[in-house]
Amino acid sequence: MKKYIIILVGTLMISSACEDNLDVNPRGALQEEQVNTPEAAEGFVIAAYSHLGNDEINRANSLWQYGNVRADDAYKGGRDPGDGQGFHFMETFVNTRPDMWELDGMWFQLYIGVRRANEGLRLLNNFTEQQFPLLNTRKAELRFLRGHYYFQLKILFNRIPYMDENVPADEYKFITNVELTSDELWEKIAQDFEFAAANLPVTQPQIGRANQTAAYAYLAKVRLYQAYEQNEQHTVINVNPQRLQQVIEAADKVIASKYSLQPDFANNFLTGPYENGVESIFAVQFSKSDETANGRLNWGDMLTVPQGLGCCDFQKPSQNLVNAFRTNAEGVPLLDTYNTVNVDFSQNTVDPRLDHTVARPGNPWKYEPNRVFTEGWSRSPQIYGFYNSMKENVSPDDPGFTNVDPFYGNTKPRIVLRYADVLLFKAEALIELGRQDEALPIINQIRARAAASTTRLKNAAGAFTANYFVRPYVPGTNINWTQENARQALRFERRLEMAMEGSRFFDLVRWGIADEVMNSYLAVEQNRKEFYKGAFFIEGKHEYLPIPQNQIFWSENRYVQNPNY
Repeated sequence: MKKYIIILVGTLMISSACEDNLDVNPRGALQEEQVNTPEAAEGFVIAAYSHLGNDEINRANSLWQYGNVRADDAYKGGRDPGDGQGFHFMETFVNTRPDMWELDGMWFQLYIGVRRANEGLRLLNNFTEQQFPLLNTRKAELRFLRGHYYFQLKILFNRIPYMDENVPADEYKFITNVELTSDELWEKIAQDFEFAAANLPVTQPQIGRANQTAAYAYLAKVRLYQAYEQNEQHTVINVNPQRLQQVIEAADKVIASKYSLQPDFANNFLTGPYENGVESIFAVQFSKSDETANGRLNWGDMLTVPQGLGCCDFQKPSQNLVNAFRTNAEGVPLLDTYNTVNVDFSQNTVDPRLDHTVARPGNPWKYEPNRVFTEGWSRSPQIYGFYNSMKENVSPDDPGFTNVDPFYGNTKPRIVLRYADVLLFKAEALIELGRQDEALPIINQIRARAAASTTRLKNAAGAFTANYFVRPYVPGTNINWTQENARQALRFERRLEMAMEGSRFFDLVRWGIADEVMNSYLAVEQNRKEFYKGAFFIEGKHEYLPIPQNQIFWSENRYVQNPNY
C-alpha cells in the first residue's frame, strides 16, 4: 500500500507540473490590446480585402463551377467526369450531397471573409474620428466586403446564419441558419451596401478599394435579387415593385458616375492599359513578384487554362451557349429556335461577343493572329468538345502569365461588377414594372457596343473570323416589344453579355425558371454528351446547394438542411 501511495503522489505532482507548463498563451495569437491602434485597424481592413483572392482551384470566388458549369453555359471539362468529380455531380444534379468537401470548403472560405470583416468592424468601433480620420471610410469598406461575402453565401446556399460584428466569434455556432427569413437576410445584406454608399468616397486613392459607385452597383444587384420573392420550395411567388424601383434608383447613381461601357467589348478582358478600365466598377487585384512564393495569382481560375497552354482544360463552353450567339436575317437572336440545330459558321451570322467569350479551333487566341487555337489544345475533346473559355485567360506572352506547375495562373484583375451588368439590372427592373419602352434603349446600347466590337476579330490574313451581324431591336420590325417579349429579350441579352462570368445559374434561379431551362437543356445535351445521361434538375431542391454536413455537425445540429437533401 505504501508503494502505491508513493506512486499516486508522484503521478499527481507530475500531472500538476504538466498543467502548469501547458497553461500558456498560444504563440502567434494576438490579444485585442495588442492590435488596438489605427495602424492595426488598417491591417484588418487589408486582411478582409485580401480574402477576396484567397480562393484555390476547387474554391473559385469567380463561381465558375457554380454559376457556369451548373447552368447551360459550360461543361465541367478536365480529363473526364471523375476529374473534379464533385463538380460533375453538380453539373448533372445527380449525387450532390451535403458531405461533399467542395461545398464545405466554399462555405468555410466565405465565412472566413465574413469574420475578417466583423473583426475589423469590432476593432474600429473602439476609435473616434479624431483618433482615426478615415474611420467611417474604413467601416464602409468592411461593410461592403461583408455584404459581398454574404451575397455569395446567399445565392449558393440560401439559408445561412447571419453574424455581425456584435457577435463574438466563439458564439457563431449558436446562430442558426433559419433565424432570419430570406427577405430579412437580403435586407441585412442591402443595409451593408446602403451604409457603404453613404460613407464611401466617390474615388479612392488606391486601385482595388471599393468606392461609392461600387456600393450603389452592388446595392442595385441585391435589391434585384430581393425583388423576386420565393417560397420555401424556391418558387417565385411575387416580384416586388418597391424593390424594383430601388434597383432603378441605385443603378441611376452608377449611370450618372464616371463609369461607362468600353468602346470595344474586348477591352474588359485584356491586361496592361485595359486593366481596371472605365467599365470595371469593382475588381479583385492580383500580382506577382511581390515577395511571396508564387505571387498573388488567380488560383481560382487556374483550372480553366486550355491544355494547349498548360493545364487543365476545365470550364468548356457548351454547344448550347455557342448556338445562342447565332443571329437571324434581322441581326437579332433566335430567341426560341437558337438550339434546334448547331450554328454553321460558314453559313450563319453571329454576335461578335461569341469570339470574345469562346475560343474556337482555327481562330486566334486572345486576338493574336499568329497564335491559332487548334483542336489539339483540348484535353478530352471526345468528352467535352473543342471550345474553350477566353474571358478569364490571357496570352502566354502576358507578363502576368505564371507557371506554378502543373497549373498556370495570371494576374489579370477579376471583375466583380461591370457597368454593363448594372445597365442590365436597370433594364430588367423596368421591364418587370411594365416600363419596357424605357428598357429598350438600354438593351440597344449594349447591342450597339457588341456590333462595334469586331476590330480585333481577324485572322492573320486580315479577314473576320466569322460573319458578324448584330442590329438593335426595332419594335414592329424585328420584334413585337410587349412586356413578355421584352423580358425574353432581356434575359437572352444577359446571357450573351455576361456569358462565362459566373452569373448564369443564379439568374435562372432568380427568375424562377431554373427547372424549366435546365431540364430542357439536359434533354438535348444527353444526346450530345454521354456524361449527361441520367442528369435531371429537381425543382425545389437543386436551386441551392445543400448545407454542408460538416457545418451542421459544427453547429451541433442547429442548422436546418435545405429542402429535399
